[in-house]
Parts: sequence; structure tokens; C-alpha cells
Amino acid sequence: MAPPPRRNSPQNPTRRKGEEPWLAASLRPANFLPGLAIGFLLGLLLDLSSSWKPKGRPAPAPAAAPARGSSSKRGSEGSSGSGGEELKMVLVVRQDLKMGAGKIASQCAHAATGLYAELMSSNRGLLRQWEQLGQAKIVLTCKNQQEMNRLKETAEHRGIPTFIVADAGRTQVLSGSKTVLAIGPGRKADIDSVTGKLRLL
Repeated sequence: MAPPPRRNSPQNPTRRKGEEPWLAASLRPANFLPGLAIGFLLGLLLDLSSSWKPKGRPAPAPAAAPARGSSSKRGSEGSSGSGGEELKMVLVVRQDLKMGAGKIASQCAHAATGLYAELMSSNRGLLRQWEQLGQAKIVLTCKNQQEMNRLKETAEHRGIPTFIVADAGRTQVLSGSKTVLAIGPGRKADIDSVTGKLRLL
């Protein structure tokens, strides 16, 4: 009697000759590191979304002195409850300092992240609404420090969060120069009532 025909190994009937087992292939650095990074980011996203609990209206936050610049944040009805309206943040750059394009970009980044960091501790509800609506940011110009101060006061009077960047003075401007004012996020109509007459950068 002839021996029965030889079959593939019962452990992995679909594995072809020369093919790595799935575990060995997934543990190679080319596959493992991107998978690890994606897993970490997804875990972080799930952790942040589970810690956020929507509330009615956020309470007004106490003023605190920031490390990089100066700010004001007031959680009034004017800026916190959008009611489905478009929200935006405006970054107002001083023209009299004559900063280069790269300097302006970095100062605008400081202003946006500075205000964002403060609102993370004082008004997360407003940030979440702004994030869900696309995080609109507009860059405008003002003539000088006096005009920037007037804009800041007007925004604060209307309950819109603000943040001013005070430059460290390492490159193009003097130390302590107020370079960019961040206003918002807030309802488009509220922001426009403060900055509507300014020019785009």
C-alpha cells in the first residue's frame, strides 16, 4: 500500500514557502514602530476624550500671569456659548516692528498656543467647540502698540479671551516687545466687532 500524500503542516496551512510568521513580521522595526506610535496616539485620544465631560456654561476663570506673555480670559456669555455659530481666533501682528515672515510666523504660533494653553485650564468647553468647527484662525495687522492695546481692551470688555506675546529679544526685536495679540476664539460676529476694520496680513 502506498503512503498517503504529504500535506501542508497543520499549524499554518496557508503559509507559503519563505514567508515569515505574522508575529515575526509585525515585530520588525519597520512595522512595529509605526504601529506603536499609532497605538499610542489612539490611546491618548481615547484618554482625552473620556476625561472631557460637557458641562452647561463654563464658570469665569481667575486671571493668571502667563510665562511667555500677558493675557486676559473672561468666560462670559459673549465668547463661550456659540449656539452653533462659527467661531474663530484672530492673530493681530504689529506692523511697526517690521518683522520678517519667519519671525511673524513664530510669533503667531506663540500667540495661538499661549492662548490655547490657558484656555485648556480655564475654558475647555470653548476650545472643544472651536476645535469641532475647524479652529479658524485669521492673521490681521495693526499699526502699533497703542492700537494693539485698544484692541485688547475692547476684546476684554466684550468677554473675549486675549493673549499678548512678549518677545524674548533674541533675534529681530527688542526684549519685551509686544509682537502679536491673539483674540478669541469667539463668535465670528463678536470678533469682527473688535477687529473688523483691520487689514489681512
